[in-house]
Amino acid sequence: MTDTKPTPFRYPDLAAEQALADRLGVHFADPYQLRLALTHRSVLHEWTQDGNIDAIIQNNERLEFLGDAVLGLVTADRLYRSLVDAPEGELTRSRVALVRAETLVAWAYSLGVPEALYLGTGESVTDSPRDRILAGSMEAIIGAIYIDQGEATAASFINSWLDTITPDMESDDAIANPKGRLQEVVQERKLEQPVYEIVAEEGPEHARVFTIEAIVNGARLGTGIGRSKREAQQIAAREALLAIAADASVLETKE
Repeated sequence: MTDTKPTPFRYPDLAAEQALADRLGVHFADPYQLRLALTHRSVLHEWTQDGNIDAIIQNNERLEFLGDAVLGLVTADRLYRSLVDAPEGELTRSRVALVRAETLVAWAYSLGVPEALYLGTGESVTDSPRDRILAGSMEAIIGAIYIDQGEATAASFINSWLDTITPDMESDDAIANPKGRLQEVVQERKLEQPVYEIVAEEGPEHARVFTIEAIVNGARLGTGIGRSKREAQQIAAREALLAIAADASVLETKE
C-alpha cells in the first residue's frame, strides 16, 4: 500500500485516468466511464462553476451501486464453488468478510486509485485505509468496467484480485481443517494461539446451538455458529482466515 491519498479538488486529467486504466489492465472503449467512476459528488459544484472546463455533471454513486452488486455476485459465485460444504450462513459471512470497506480500500491503494480521484476542496480525506470514499470508488470502477466491457471482463478483474487474497482459504488444509490452518498462520507470524470464546449457547440440551468467536492477537476476526463447539470453532476459524487474507493489518497489535 502506498502513502498516496486523494487530493481535494483537481481538474479532469486524461493522462492520470489512462495511467490508472493501465494499472487496472482495462482498455476502456468509452473512457468517460472511468472518469465518472472517479468523480465524487463533492467536486461537481466546483467543476460546473468553471466555464472553461468541459466536465461531466454526474457523480460515481450510480456506478458504485452497480459495482457493489457485481462484486457481491462474483464473490458469492466463487465462494459457492470453492467452499462446497459451507452452509448459507457461513457463505454469507465469508462474502461480507471479503468485500468489506477495509478490503476494498487496501485494493484501491494497491492500484493507485487515490491519486486519480476527483474530490471537492472541502472534502475531508484522511490517511485511514478505511476511508469510505475509496471503498466506494472501487465499487464504482467495477461498475464502470461492467458497463464498458461486460460481465466477463468485470468478473475477471474481480477474480484476479480475489486470487491474491483467497488462496489460503481455497487450499485443501484450509477447507478440511480451518482451525488447524489458522493456528499455522499465527505461528508463522509469531503470535499467540487463537482463543475461541463462547458468546452464546442456545436451545434445549439435545439440540444446543453454539456461537463462538475466534480471537487472534486481541482482535475478534471470526464468528461461527454450529450445533457443536467444534463446528462453531471451525466456522469461526475460516472467517478469521478470510479476514486475514483480505487485510493482514487486522493482526497488528492495537494501541
